[in-house]
Amino acid sequence: MRYRPQQQHRMSTTYPKAPIGIRVISYLSAKLCPRWQINRALWFKCSVLGLTYLAYTCYHMTRKPLSVVKSVLHRNCSGVTLPPEFSNAASTDGGGGGGGGPVPPNDSTWCDYPPFDAPDFNALLGTLDSAFLFSYAIAMFAAGFVAERVSLRYFLALGMALSGVFCYLFGMAKVYDVHTIWYFVFVQAMAGMFQTTGWPGVVTVVGRWFGKSKRGLIFGIWNSHTSIGNILGVMIAAHYVERDWSLSFIVPGFLMGVVGFVLFLFLVERPDIVDCQEKVGDHRQRIGANAVGGGPSSSRGWGEVDAADVEDVAGVSTEQDNVSTRSLRGSYYSNSEINERTPIIGSINREPARDRVIGFYDALRIPGVLQFSFSLFFSKLVNYTFLFWLPFYIQSSSSMGPELSAHVSTVFDIGGIIGAIAAGMMSDASGKPATTCTTMMVIAAPLLLVYRYWGNVSLPLNILILLLVGLVVNGPYALITTSVSAELGQHSSLNGNDKALATVTAIIDGTGSVGAAIGPLLAGMFSDWDNVFYMLVTADLLALWLLMGIVRRELSRRNANLNVRIE
Repeated sequence: MRYRPQQQHRMSTTYPKAPIGIRVISYLSAKLCPRWQINRALWFKCSVLGLTYLAYTCYHMTRKPLSVVKSVLHRNCSGVTLPPEFSNAASTDGGGGGGGGPVPPNDSTWCDYPPFDAPDFNALLGTLDSAFLFSYAIAMFAAGFVAERVSLRYFLALGMALSGVFCYLFGMAKVYDVHTIWYFVFVQAMAGMFQTTGWPGVVTVVGRWFGKSKRGLIFGIWNSHTSIGNILGVMIAAHYVERDWSLSFIVPGFLMGVVGFVLFLFLVERPDIVDCQEKVGDHRQRIGANAVGGGPSSSRGWGEVDAADVEDVAGVSTEQDNVSTRSLRGSYYSNSEINERTPIIGSINREPARDRVIGFYDALRIPGVLQFSFSLFFSKLVNYTFLFWLPFYIQSSSSMGPELSAHVSTVFDIGGIIGAIAAGMMSDASGKPATTCTTMMVIAAPLLLVYRYWGNVSLPLNILILLLVGLVVNGPYALITTSVSAELGQHSSLNGNDKALATVTAIIDGTGSVGAAIGPLLAGMFSDWDNVFYMLVTADLLALWLLMGIVRRELSRRNANLNVRIE
């Protein structure tokens, strides 16, 4: 068998099905740099990672402003400086307002924004969170079904545009002096519905471009977009919150629309659109080389197969050919590890049904989907309670103002970035994602109570504990929603069908989103922060318990020389 080094390709290659931005770049490179050669697969992989990272950063950026603005929709007005017109009237007329100018307010809610000046303001703010999150959770199950059947580039671009519009409309309520609670509920519910386009879309696109190798690390680093988006959302909202809180929503909404348009122009949703697919013949060649020559697989570029190579591969034994062509990224066993546990009927001897779209019920039957889904229900409950209430909690439990509280809350997201990467690396090294998740959950439970009772002792201690809490709370959540979801969506029981990624991702994240909706709602109903933290600890322990069955199976295989991930 002959081997050729990985070929470099001219960027000027035409791709008739590619997005218009890619075709423009190809045309310009042909005119301006006709001899410019690059590794196409690597270039497109980097572009996909970058665009999906930027896209989901914006999705989270537009979720965060409300958690910051809550602190000015209702606050203690006794410590708020009077506006200039009221201050001048009070000083000129001796505080009586007899000169016909603006009358200085004399009630304790003058600085609140109606309808959030009512005594049940906590319940109203919790209703806004619930409108967004329940809409998100319900629509998520449908989003995965739709995403498997439409162009993901259009799906994501339209979703980003409409998500940006409804974020913008929330801020416009202040501009047009809207005070109807049902306006805010409607805007939040619609924003939640269109936000569901994000996660199934970006995970499916990335899953199509990247294989199993180092998946935990790649997804761990890539998943930092959630924390970066939270930080950007907080920083933008905090910059405007005390001057004009409407801009806390208008600016992120506008930015999201711009990024959605960029994604529409340049996102390549599938490798085959730009001739970078991993063809069956190419896969056979690599496995055939290992089987016949015992050497490493060829490093040639994706999709480069000629007639001589096909003839060489045809000489490989039928058994080896079956093993190589039916094996799947994310299966229980590697290509060469066939033993008594290998199914006789399944991904070995049956041709993959690659064109059949996996239904909702079929996706639920994939081993591990239900356990990880319900575990994410409680894990995401903890994470989103922090996401929506942390700035408000910091302000109410300390002497910090709205802007400083918002800035301190970003420490949780910084810890989340570290936790996502650490969880991915631990999962890659051990091959035990459930064990990785439960280890972090065990540490999270006592840390939550430590933060509640000692976090407000001093600012440095608050930051240190909050960093650690973010690390262990976000690590399992990030691992389940990215690497685990992608692996389950390419499970060996699917017989090579890769059309379950969006459906499985939507089931897992949709179930988690129900918990994400319940957590902030309950936090708004509790009158005591102690009860909120007891709820978070209970949820963390339940998430841990739901994974114990998978953990036992992972640990029982510790001495087995099998390339396994999820059973």
